[in-house]
Amino acid sequence: MIPHAPVANKNVISTLLKNKKAVAFNNDLTQAWKEKNMPAIKGKTMTNNADIKKRNFLTQNEIESLLKAADTGLYAARNYCLTLLCFIHGLRASEICRLRISDIDLAARCVYIHRLKKGFSTTHPLLEKEIHALKRWLAIRSSWPQAASEWLFLSRKGNPLSRQQFYQIIASSGDLAGLPLEIHPHMLRHSCGFALANMGIDTRLIQDYLGHRNIRHTVWYTASNAGRFYGIWDNTRDKQRLSLLQ
Repeated sequence: MIPHAPVANKNVISTLLKNKKAVAFNNDLTQAWKEKNMPAIKGKTMTNNADIKKRNFLTQNEIESLLKAADTGLYAARNYCLTLLCFIHGLRASEICRLRISDIDLAARCVYIHRLKKGFSTTHPLLEKEIHALKRWLAIRSSWPQAASEWLFLSRKGNPLSRQQFYQIIASSGDLAGLPLEIHPHMLRHSCGFALANMGIDTRLIQDYLGHRNIRHTVWYTASNAGRFYGIWDNTRDKQRLSLLQ
């Protein structure tokens, strides 16, 4: 049984992979990073591979490419499910590797997240595509060695998946996707944080969602988001705002 805990706002994750504004904002964020970190020569931006590799998050398009790459090969079901859950829930490598079968409740469509570093552990709702990915993986997992193990993600030998194995899975998927970055699992957590901030999700809610004890770690995502200023002079308070400008 999943322990009783506050449930994260479903709206936070229901739009993570389909919000068009999030894509635009994430692309804006990437462009801003490039302009800041890549030297300009004769009015053109020079692509520097060393600088690109310093970026520690993935854009929406890159996430989709990574997921597509993960969904190939002998262990496609496991690797895709692993990568998807890690991104959607902003999990650390150790957190995803420590997920137990008992943390998943497909009937209630939720997962219990055990946060490390004394973080805020809570229950997150599962997206439809996560439900599908989990059912697919669990069906295959049932025929693996040590299928009775409590751990959700196993190696082919039936052992709990290690952090090192997860790192290799993500790195290999990044190479297969042709991403110009040295991909590592924590980039998925950062990508989740930036995606939520880019959608204008409240900082406090992102703090709870990612399990941060100190909001200073969360502000790093929201402070970098130019999209949070979009529309502040629009719509319902136009008249009041315009009066200030006249």
